[in-house]
Amino acid sequence: MARINKFKGLGIALITPFTKDGQVDYTALRRLLDYQLSNGIDFLCVLGTTAETPTLTAEEKQNVINLVKDKVQGKLPILLGMGGNNTAAVVEQVKTTDFKGIDGILSVCPYYNKPSQEGLYQHFKAIAEASPVPVVLYNVPGRVGVNMTAETTLRLANDCENIVAIKEASGNFTQIDDIIKNKPADFDVLSGDDGITFPLITLGAAGVISVIGNALPKEFSRMVRLALNGDYNNALTIHHKFTELFKLLFVDGNPAGVKAMLNSMGLIENELRLPLVPSRISTFEKIATIIRELNIKC
Repeated sequence: MARINKFKGLGIALITPFTKDGQVDYTALRRLLDYQLSNGIDFLCVLGTTAETPTLTAEEKQNVINLVKDKVQGKLPILLGMGGNNTAAVVEQVKTTDFKGIDGILSVCPYYNKPSQEGLYQHFKAIAEASPVPVVLYNVPGRVGVNMTAETTLRLANDCENIVAIKEASGNFTQIDDIIKNKPADFDVLSGDDGITFPLITLGAAGVISVIGNALPKEFSRMVRLALNGDYNNALTIHHKFTELFKLLFVDGNPAGVKAMLNSMGLIENELRLPLVPSRISTFEKIATIIRELNIKC
């Protein structure tokens, strides 16, 4: 039976807004979700890296999940971040999670302990076998310290029907193209980097899990759809409009850049939880200037 991947087009790597006193700002989160849901997004990725998930309590995480499900009401797919570097613990979390209203999980490569390619394969195979919902792999060597090779990704894609896609953030075009070229037809590649989403779609990627989409869902979703429909000239025009923003979003770390952008648009407070801190004033001012020049309206 062919696998089905619901996570295509523009997915949002949802941030977690905080109040000035450091609490989760659920009012701002509702406002942000209203803004995104009315501006063309295709799915939401909740409690991923961009959400500052390691700094959230178990209660806060569940509150965020409940809020998102209440807002979405099944109108579009929800992808839940669920990963770690202890395979048994992740498997136990998967087995004990209530997936009602959740359409899949995004699971990052194990960090810090640097497993071999065989270790990566066995880790994700165990998660896929335990999960009642589809699994999207997440390869981000710059954060976790190990790269999952194209060979390992393809092995998982061929062996595990419950693994439906990979979020590729290695930045290695040769590797990503190798996956796209040799993958099963019903397995998808998603960009994990806003700045290279356009070229990856031209190679055959099915969409992106986006950071900039938090702030610019309408504009970025239009670029993604144009590219997916083969209208590369118009998609490239939009891509080039955001080239400087792509750089600024990550120069002081993620999600500092996108939180600065959202703050300049009046959507959230510019607050992060330690060890992360807000972007530098110089970066903030550059971001705010570009937003004004682009005349982005919330």
